[in-house]
Amino acid sequence: MRSHSPPLRILSRALAPLLAAASWLPAPPVAAEQGGSIEAGLQAHAFFLADDALRGRDTGTVEYEIAARYVAAELRETGLEPAGTDGGYLQPVRYRRSTLDLESARVVIHGGEGDVELAWKEDFLMGGDAGRAEAEVTAPVVFVGYGVAAPELGWDDFAGLDVEGKVLLQLRGAPASFPHDQRAFYSSGRTKQDLAVERGAVGILTMSTRDRLERVPWELSTRNAGRPGLEWIDDDGSIRDYAPQIRGAATLGPTGARRLLAAAGRDYDELLEAEATGAVEGFELPVEVTLARRTRHDEVAASNVVARLPGSDPALAAEHVVYSAHLDHVGVGTEVDGDAIYNGLYDNAMGTAVLLQVARLFAGQPRAPRRSILFLAVGGEEKGLLGSDYFAHHPTVPIDSIVANVNLDMPLFLFPLSEVIAFGSEHSDLEHAVATAAESVAWTLVEDPMPEETLFIRSDQYSFVRRGVPSIFVVTGFGSSDPGVDGRAVWRAFLAERYHTPQDQPGVPVDWPSAVAFTRMNHEIGRLIAEADEAPEWNEGDFFGERFGRGQ
Repeated sequence: MRSHSPPLRILSRALAPLLAAASWLPAPPVAAEQGGSIEAGLQAHAFFLADDALRGRDTGTVEYEIAARYVAAELRETGLEPAGTDGGYLQPVRYRRSTLDLESARVVIHGGEGDVELAWKEDFLMGGDAGRAEAEVTAPVVFVGYGVAAPELGWDDFAGLDVEGKVLLQLRGAPASFPHDQRAFYSSGRTKQDLAVERGAVGILTMSTRDRLERVPWELSTRNAGRPGLEWIDDDGSIRDYAPQIRGAATLGPTGARRLLAAAGRDYDELLEAEATGAVEGFELPVEVTLARRTRHDEVAASNVVARLPGSDPALAAEHVVYSAHLDHVGVGTEVDGDAIYNGLYDNAMGTAVLLQVARLFAGQPRAPRRSILFLAVGGEEKGLLGSDYFAHHPTVPIDSIVANVNLDMPLFLFPLSEVIAFGSEHSDLEHAVATAAESVAWTLVEDPMPEETLFIRSDQYSFVRRGVPSIFVVTGFGSSDPGVDGRAVWRAFLAERYHTPQDQPGVPVDWPSAVAFTRMNHEIGRLIAEADEAPEWNEGDFFGERFGRGQ
């Protein structure tokens, strides 16, 4: 396996302060000067965090904790004060780890012509049950379209269907006809689970649309199937977002979905064609299914990292602008081209590196901004936005004091850039700050070019949105200052060939001037928010503001 070690001086710089990251150490005064250039800092942080030695920074591992302590040490050295728990920089999070016994995982179709047992990976995937060591359910199946009920849009996939005590067969995503806000919200697995529980369902089978399979082939979905899942444990010992009413769940691949529908006398290709033309309708299947699994449970811990730059205005310093970035990646998995370490250089060592350099820029200002700035590096994002969700429910500053979240996740610097995307900026007056900051580096703010990916709900800003905080997810766009570059094609190639593979590692092309501009732009976004007379507000009538805004 090829090594990607950074120079010894970087490793020395990284490892030396680990002891200094201990949570009991006090913070020094805010530094008046910045150390080193932005580019050198970005390289040092990104290459260390994505080094083979950290083995992909999987949440709950020793290597993840080394990464967390590295980030804590860097924030302390920058001069920021601790804002974790017990006077330190760390916020420990307890996780329930659920490991599926693969031999126990079963999906059996009971039809008029006998039983059909589906094959693991070939036909279906499933995870462990977060609450039960053994779980099994046999029940009739009902196809419920996308499993969406959106009364404000006049859409109800459950209309006329009795799903109580049934297993739902549902499509991933939400209707393409939905406005992209609602499409993102109703695509969420959490939202769909809540709808299923409200209607008395006991199991969920999920299948992909034709468009989804073109973007994410089944073979890619199965690459690391069977890895343990995590959920965070609350102070009372309960498991967050666990729904015991759902006694079985699985994801069907194309062959599994085809076999289930065939056993019920339905044609798989016709159903996908109906979905593609917007004519999908629910129906009962004249079959039952059995879903069964055994799960091993244990508990692991992983730390969020939290640091604070106090504001300078006595009237506004109690308010906070939060920068967030996820520190975890997916660890060690299935080998691809002889490499099994999923380093996560861009996803998200790079976003964490930007967060650290933005912190250094703020700390180096002659005067702190009027509002306080919180810097948050979280775990568990790859497991379902868990670390940020824990922080949003157990913030180390009052949740009502958080006026905005600026999230940094997988910014791609694959070519000279000229555009930025800020998912969520259209929902609040944060859009003005982003547009102004983009102009400061001669970039253009553009609209979401990939609404079908529903990215606004797929990174840590969504944890803050759900707590009523106006939030944005800032990434690089497709536009390039080099007219010879097809940015969309380069993006698509990265997603197809490197995203969530061991090939997202040091050695991937990085246009460092673009990385520096992106860092400066994100510093300016936070500065504008922190210096403004008024805190950001949701736009009047905004879907997310009305659903989650404070006072709702």
